[in-house]
Amino acid sequence: TMGNWLVNHWFSAAVLAAWLGINVFLFTYYFLFFDQDEQYFYTRAILGSALAWARASAKCLNFNSMLILLPVCRNLLSFLRGTCSCCRRTLRKQLDHNLTFHKLVAYALALLTAVHTIAHLFNLERYNHSQQATDRSLPAVLSKMHLQGSNKWLNPIHSNQTTVEYVAFTTIPGLTGVIITLALILMVTSSTEFIRRNYFELFWYTHHLFLIYFAGLVIHGIAGLVRGQTAESMEEVHPHRCAHYLTRKDEDCSHGCCKDPEFGSIPAESWKWVLAPVLLYVFERILRIWRARQKVVVTKVVMHPARVLELQMQKKGFRMEVGQYIFVNCPAISLLEWHPFTLTSAPEEDFFSIHIRAAGDWTERLIDTFQQQKPVMPRIEVDGPFGTASEDVFQYEVAMLVGAGIGVTPFASILKSIWYKFQQADQTLKTRKIYFYWLCRDTGAFAWFNDLLASLEQKMAESGKADFLTYRLFLTGWDTSIANNVALRFDTATDTVTGLRHKTIFGRPMWNTEFAAVAAAHPRSVVGVFLCGPGALAKSLQKSCHQHSSLDPRKVKFYFNKENF
Repeated sequence: TMGNWLVNHWFSAAVLAAWLGINVFLFTYYFLFFDQDEQYFYTRAILGSALAWARASAKCLNFNSMLILLPVCRNLLSFLRGTCSCCRRTLRKQLDHNLTFHKLVAYALALLTAVHTIAHLFNLERYNHSQQATDRSLPAVLSKMHLQGSNKWLNPIHSNQTTVEYVAFTTIPGLTGVIITLALILMVTSSTEFIRRNYFELFWYTHHLFLIYFAGLVIHGIAGLVRGQTAESMEEVHPHRCAHYLTRKDEDCSHGCCKDPEFGSIPAESWKWVLAPVLLYVFERILRIWRARQKVVVTKVVMHPARVLELQMQKKGFRMEVGQYIFVNCPAISLLEWHPFTLTSAPEEDFFSIHIRAAGDWTERLIDTFQQQKPVMPRIEVDGPFGTASEDVFQYEVAMLVGAGIGVTPFASILKSIWYKFQQADQTLKTRKIYFYWLCRDTGAFAWFNDLLASLEQKMAESGKADFLTYRLFLTGWDTSIANNVALRFDTATDTVTGLRHKTIFGRPMWNTEFAAVAAAHPRSVVGVFLCGPGALAKSLQKSCHQHSSLDPRKVKFYFNKENF
């Protein structure tokens, strides 16, 4: 329900409300300022309300450009997590929404860029129209003022032959505006889920156009093409008193005409907004380079079926928690590319590991490099770990873990860690029973996870704790050859598809049945439901949690947790 969401995400909601509020305030304040301030009376005479639209959106663009880099300062977020370790865990968990906020700010930048660009196209058209006018109207008179002296001009277009295209490609604001808009379009379009999943390199390299974006943004306002009346000129010849004289200059001036107004540029100020976050980001990148230079020893390389590479590594001072991730770079393949991978080892192990499946050029080349078995192993650089630990799993007597597709990866770390804690009789572990649900189209790419489950199954059986973990595998994409094979070997002790003791179920889970069974088995327990998977599945699990939780506080309760990996 909405109430539950606000309780769990109050910090996110507060940040969102503050961000929206500041944007609305900046836009409204500066829109009214440029629409009503007397300093821009003459500018408005030429441009109309398009001036206010352009300036208000520019302020909001500066504000959002200031914010866009902060959510991707990974080390800054880790530092904040560390400093608020005494805070409630829900607060630290909100920091994992950093990329959601980054995307939100990026969409706002795209929208504001469109508003700013359209407003300036109107402005250029009006500047052009006023320059070409031959009547004695105020815009026409103001547009001819450049003939009076260097500081007198208000209209940046001084020739009847000037076109909008000419201004766009020959002036500093025009050219930088075109460049940063193109950079923004490329960054936004190349960061869609599809491109990130299938062409990560394309996303990675186009995203570095942010360097051009910020350079262009700082230079953009330097020429000061939009001008207003200077403060000295305002005192001497206020527009209310003197504007009508400009259009009647050739008439009799016996009562002492006003002098011509003088104009000055609006100073460039984008640099003031973005200087601090850019310096912070530079420091972040330097820190990443320094951390990446620390030696990583690859202790074991395992090649699993379906081209999945497991790397077991050690690094001095490396400390991890369950559910965290690292960034990996292989200089032999690319000096610049860093890719995120969820850690599949448990904190109790003396190494940390990742499983890499072939999903793009970089991963393909990395797997090939390690498969070649050269005498010298390729160098690996690691940055991290990052992300909030998923320790909530250990706080429930009964845990229902749901992994869908690649979302199964973090549960490798969680299941291993629970088993170690269980063996060592760790007092922090309240868990007495785990139900694990694994949904995937085909198990091929996750054969390594089968091996992990098989070894856990064996260890638990050996120590007489076989009933500690119950898991159900749901194969959601299957063909007739699998179905026939299953039909022929239905009575075997282990599963046909996975070789595990628990049988694979074909099709999707009937969540009502699953929840009812858990509720019946644990009538007085608090059950934690954890998902790493798609949003649609989250909705149906949330609904089931609500339906199967008893109103009686002494009876079964289901609490839903969606992990962000």
